[in-house]
Amino acid sequence: MDKKIKVGILRETKIPPDRRVALPPSLCIELCQRFPDVEIYVQPSELRAYKDDEYESLGINMQKDLSKCDILIGIKEVDKSTFVANKTYIFFAHVGKMQHYNQKMMQTMVEKKLTLIDYEYLTDVNDIRLVAFGRWAGIVGTYNAFLGWGLRTGDYSMRRAIDCHDMKEFFTELRHTKLGPVKILVTGGGRVSHGAMEVLEHLLIRKISSYEYLHKTFDEPVYCQLEPWDYVERKDSNAFDFKHFAKHPHEYHSSFIPYTEVTDLLITAHFWDPRSPKFFTAQEMQKPEFKIRLIADISCDIDGPIPSTLRSSTIAEPFYGYNVHTSQEGQPFDQHHITIMAVDNLPGEAPRDASLDFGLDLIIRIFPSLFGEDSDNIIERATILKDGELTHKFRYLECYARGE
Repeated sequence: MDKKIKVGILRETKIPPDRRVALPPSLCIELCQRFPDVEIYVQPSELRAYKDDEYESLGINMQKDLSKCDILIGIKEVDKSTFVANKTYIFFAHVGKMQHYNQKMMQTMVEKKLTLIDYEYLTDVNDIRLVAFGRWAGIVGTYNAFLGWGLRTGDYSMRRAIDCHDMKEFFTELRHTKLGPVKILVTGGGRVSHGAMEVLEHLLIRKISSYEYLHKTFDEPVYCQLEPWDYVERKDSNAFDFKHFAKHPHEYHSSFIPYTEVTDLLITAHFWDPRSPKFFTAQEMQKPEFKIRLIADISCDIDGPIPSTLRSSTIAEPFYGYNVHTSQEGQPFDQHHITIMAVDNLPGEAPRDASLDFGLDLIIRIFPSLFGEDSDNIIERATILKDGELTHKFRYLECYARGE
């Protein structure tokens, strides 16, 4: 009797298309070596960054029909018409916040009695996420910031990130940058901001303190990284406390305005709670002291802390303009407008490298629990549906899952 676990790697079906994959060819081989009881089947795809022949050349099974697989693994939401009943699916479902646009997909998963494991909720015992694309959002978002700066100033030109084969080509293109004495501000302290700083450090842009940033001038490009304690203050004038801020962000007000008066290029890589204060207002952007000319809003919170993020932009058209006088969209590189980059699926512009990093994390951090003993409840915590039934942690989705 064949006791092997059959794992299928899905082709991405979401529109606009995503070229990433959970397991590149080399990691399919790695998976089977580490877990001999697992068999891999890859669904052919004309869009995937890793081509079918890259899998076939390593002897990996290509299979259009994955109905014989036990576990089906993708990246983005799955076309509901393709679901196979009674299977286990792993992907970014985006249903945990009752997202309206995925409600019908959720209903279908319930009807077909699927088990759903969502990457977003794969965490360790300290509730730290184990797999994510944040680093690549930071890398690509910062690359796009410099792409946009070149287009805005006319000082240099670069290829679009999506047109580069991999990170090596990113860094080759970044050699074209001619920045001058610009001040660059990065917000946040997690994976995304560290990805952004990888690019800045590759360009040998000097990091300076917040005091230096606010009070000194430089004849070279410099950057400063801000954590929450740098840009919010307690309303009661007590000292900043991060745990208190995380629980009670509404008890803080923004102290960000001084940075807007000295910053040329803003790269946002923070997490923002809707209860938190906005960084600045549309009215404050109208003041002559407001100096920011380009905002690479990697965080991309619509109606969030950055009022000029009117909408998310696309990989095909990453930039738009913001007219501070009308608070309306304008031409992206009009010198009277602020240039906005707000692509909400940035890792899709570096699909090969991003997929490789993501797949490695799966193999090291997740698959031992998926294919072995889930002693730390990693899989359990991330399981939204079990055979079509909501698990205890996600019972709050009951009405949503019924289509109400």
